[in-house]
Amino acid sequence: MTVSEVINYLNTIAPSEFQESYDNAGLLVGNESDKVTGVLVSLDCIEAVVDEAIELGVNLVVSHHPIIFSGLKRISNRTYVERVVRKAIKNDINIFAIHTNLDNVFNNGVNTNIAKRLGLEEVEILQSREGVSHENQAVGSGIIGILPNPLDEKEFLSFVKTKMETSCIKHTQLLGKKVRKVAICGGSGRFLLEESINQKADVFISSDFKYHEFFDADNKILIADIGHFESEQFTINMLYRILTNKFNTFATHYTKVNTNPVNYF
Repeated sequence: MTVSEVINYLNTIAPSEFQESYDNAGLLVGNESDKVTGVLVSLDCIEAVVDEAIELGVNLVVSHHPIIFSGLKRISNRTYVERVVRKAIKNDINIFAIHTNLDNVFNNGVNTNIAKRLGLEEVEILQSREGVSHENQAVGSGIIGILPNPLDEKEFLSFVKTKMETSCIKHTQLLGKKVRKVAICGGSGRFLLEESINQKADVFISSDFKYHEFFDADNKILIADIGHFESEQFTINMLYRILTNKFNTFATHYTKVNTNPVNYF
């Protein structure tokens, strides 16, 4: 089984053409003709993840976030990105990123996975790309769905903390109403706030809101910022499941490295 064959399969799940224009998903380091000795799945491909791949004897890292996002002018030990690329090349480690293309698909998509974890029903893409579909499913940004049993806002936030395994949620002022309709965007989702309001969502779960952007809720919606890593952490389990269900000629591992760069005291 070659790196190319694994990539081709993952592209049937989340075609590379569905990634956003600013993104850099795909094979970032490596050789498509290499025979796969094993796969390590992670959210981020930092140096400790490459070390883990070397220790496990696997030569393909499948990460959600691309380690190379903008152009590299040199490859040295100057930055963590350069160190990752240099170490991967020296040890014949292939690095493949499946990022916003995995965000934007419905089946096996990052946001659909979150919606399932929260038990939402009547789930749909929040902001569809007109005229674009994949296996008869809409393609686009975010997810919106219905809670089967509406909850008070505090009850809902506690429910999200438990289900998403996070100890901290930043949120806007409580509006004193039940939460029934829920909009979701794993990762940075500020760009979908207006659409969430337009579709009359009671709450928008996402991350990376800046201070002044919380004002944009304007008492029309509850923003629940659960953290970037926290919102996407279960993507690792999903990718692991996708790969193990398809391939049995090599071992697939999910990383034991906590790649979250944000710590709380």
